[in-house]
Amino acid sequence: MVGSGGILVTGQALVARYTGSIEAGSGSLIGDPAAGASRGDSDIRGPLNILLAGIDPRDDTQAPRSDSIIVAHVPAGMDQAYLFSIPRDLYVRIPPFAQTGFAGTTAKVNSAMSYGSEIGDGRHDVAQGFQLLARTVSGVTGIHTFDAGAIINFGGFKKIVEAMGGVTMTIDQNVRSEHLQPNGKPRPKRPECLNGGCDHPYTGPQKVYKVGTHHLRAWEALDYVRQRYGLPNGDYDRQRHQQQFIKAMAQQAMSRDVVTDPTRLLAVLDAAGDSLTFDGGGDSVLDWGLALKGINTEDMTMVRLPGGGLYENGRYLGEQLDPSTGEFFQAVREDRIAEFLLDHPNYVSTAS
Repeated sequence: MVGSGGILVTGQALVARYTGSIEAGSGSLIGDPAAGASRGDSDIRGPLNILLAGIDPRDDTQAPRSDSIIVAHVPAGMDQAYLFSIPRDLYVRIPPFAQTGFAGTTAKVNSAMSYGSEIGDGRHDVAQGFQLLARTVSGVTGIHTFDAGAIINFGGFKKIVEAMGGVTMTIDQNVRSEHLQPNGKPRPKRPECLNGGCDHPYTGPQKVYKVGTHHLRAWEALDYVRQRYGLPNGDYDRQRHQQQFIKAMAQQAMSRDVVTDPTRLLAVLDAAGDSLTFDGGGDSVLDWGLALKGINTEDMTMVRLPGGGLYENGRYLGEQLDPSTGEFFQAVREDRIAEFLLDHPNYVSTAS
């Protein structure tokens, strides 16, 4: 949607042709509107909060986990966007969920989608799981309801990057791949780890992503933003890389190489239909694209939330956010992030 301003110049009918496969369908992601909330058709006005969850490809017999959780805040002026990540290992209160009979618990936030997804007979509904994730993130941030939500299938995201011909990214630190060899093939597992139980089960040569600006192939980009082991700040570094990836993808989608090439543009839209599940609170992807067309990719600010490990009697429970994030979340709710960041420049992710 961030890149839609450029894509829409090719014609609304072209975009409308492909939005059907991106809709949430029969399952709502963000649940019913809050009591008293009202919004006319295509009346999308800021400030807005959009919840994005990235998951690995799985069938409905496997419980989904949201390994990437990002909130996009669009101020009332509808001319810029702020992105901040919720750490996947954040130790939080996951509320009860009547649809599955879940009583609630305290656990890592990325398990919320799993607890909310069960539909019986060993099957899982990702859209239903997203509802519990949204409620959990609401509890963390104080954002009462989200205006839109999207599930991003990483496998499908790879298809989007392939359709765009790769993506150019600035890599801000040397990163070694836990999963892939230099040729892109999976690293073999150590024999003693074939049945699980190992923190670092892989062996052999590793793909290395070096500092600098590089044009990454689809498999390289996706592999790069999945890495957290071996990084100085672990998942916090990975969150920053994922935000950088989103911005780079938006810039690539709006480049002349894409928007002026009908064949490539159609391939990108086809891939988007395979990778995104979207709920716009009653408004279509096209409506949202039109509403957000004033946002330039250069006006996307990446926000880093400070935090660290949470331990109990020496046992690691997960991550906890710095107390100052309470002030940040209040600024989000009151639509004054710009003022907050002026007073707290350490919250701005400076790497681009």
